[in-house]
Amino acid sequence: MKLSQLLRSAALPAPEKDVEICGITADSRQVRPGYLFAALKGVSSDGHDFIPQAAAAGAAAVLCSDDGRKSDFPQVVFIKSARTHYDFARIAAAFYEKQPEYIAAVTGTNGKTSIADFVRQILTMMGKKAASLGTLGLIKNNEEPQYAMTTPDPVTIHRDLRELAEEGYNYLVMETSSHGLCQYRVGGVKVKAAGFTNLTRDHLDYHKTMENYFEAKKILFTDILVAGGSAVLNADSDVYPALKRACEAGGKKIVAYGHNGRELKLLKTTPLPHGQKLELEYYGKNISLNIPLAGEFQAMNVLCALGLAAELTGEPFEVIKYAEKIHGAKGRLELVARTPNDAAVYVDYAHTPDALENVIKAMRPHCTNRLCVLFGCGGDRDKGKRPQMGKIANDLADVIYVTDDNPRSEEAEVIRSEIMAACPRGKNIGDRRTAIQTAISALLPGDVLIVAGKGHEPGQIIKGVTYPFSDHEEVLKACDRLKTSA
Repeated sequence: MKLSQLLRSAALPAPEKDVEICGITADSRQVRPGYLFAALKGVSSDGHDFIPQAAAAGAAAVLCSDDGRKSDFPQVVFIKSARTHYDFARIAAAFYEKQPEYIAAVTGTNGKTSIADFVRQILTMMGKKAASLGTLGLIKNNEEPQYAMTTPDPVTIHRDLRELAEEGYNYLVMETSSHGLCQYRVGGVKVKAAGFTNLTRDHLDYHKTMENYFEAKKILFTDILVAGGSAVLNADSDVYPALKRACEAGGKKIVAYGHNGRELKLLKTTPLPHGQKLELEYYGKNISLNIPLAGEFQAMNVLCALGLAAELTGEPFEVIKYAEKIHGAKGRLELVARTPNDAAVYVDYAHTPDALENVIKAMRPHCTNRLCVLFGCGGDRDKGKRPQMGKIANDLADVIYVTDDNPRSEEAEVIRSEIMAACPRGKNIGDRRTAIQTAISALLPGDVLIVAGKGHEPGQIIKGVTYPFSDHEEVLKACDRLKTSA
């Protein structure tokens, strides 16, 4: 593709001279002759420092915010941009050209993975070719997932979108992280329906303030959602008024869900042995649903998913037919095993104060004896949430096990001590495998154990090394030991 055509399609000015572009990348190690290299500034590195390597590898063009070294590489066409991340995403969209016709995206602190999975399930049951992209990977219809990353880089995203379109997938639902949004990794994606869950403490190591965190989430609705698109918003959230104003200013349709919702109003929830009953005012009609998911937060996730699927298809009363058939996403309050004495063991991804509080409260009505929780906190991340999560567990659970999550480069015992300072009733067991075995062996009839923090993750990061580790596998092994010894 000619550079002039690529820039024109991305609504950028014409280049000083035209060259053929055969690939694009923001990684200088992947540059091949004829590539466009995007010199992006990141948290720990600056792509401008790698322009010499890109030029030596045969880059035909460089997108950059500073073209001061332009004269050093006369064979390279320099494209100066004030918004390199955004423009690179638009160039990626133009280079790969195709994407599914109906795309939904969801953002918020909690619930993104479940909602994306629910929407894909609903669309698939409706007979549509639908995919989801996010933390669980790229999932086509109900196939096994490919790679996993909440919001991949623009080249990966747009390459996948073209592949999906060429394979006949007309529907896609994406998770969009705050990092991915403020770095405009989803720039150029034609999102027709966007969902918002909530905003609670997370990623402050990156965003520094809750205001910055909110502004990052808002980008999905102000910059990515197409004009006239539908914003499916949690009307119970503290930031709903501000987000609603921003959407209305941009000519977006508002679809409100929750207790204070309009199109999807939650009237009542009733816990059931294997889920809950929802009473709704749904697009103007009173409807009752029995969903196989525990907890009000899952009810809210289902409402958001219904809103996205309804707005994407234009068939709200067809969409609702499949709500009772959805199942929980992997590692999201997932019932993994029952012990020989009929205690239940759930695995959940909860790794923020709000998520941990929600999951404990969600399981209380389903627990006939003790509510037990096992959790830790990740290293090299927001330290302020450690005592918060410790206090929540100490206040709400009957039995608490404090263990290692992903310590990363930090000393694991230091992380646990910061949790334990606010969790005096916690049992401090550093090795996660031992903690799971200990917790399961101590379960009594009617107990519920929540193994929280890692969810679907297949590894544990310790001192820069990722070791194979699955909460699911460890839970099943521990339960099998109980059966063998019974």
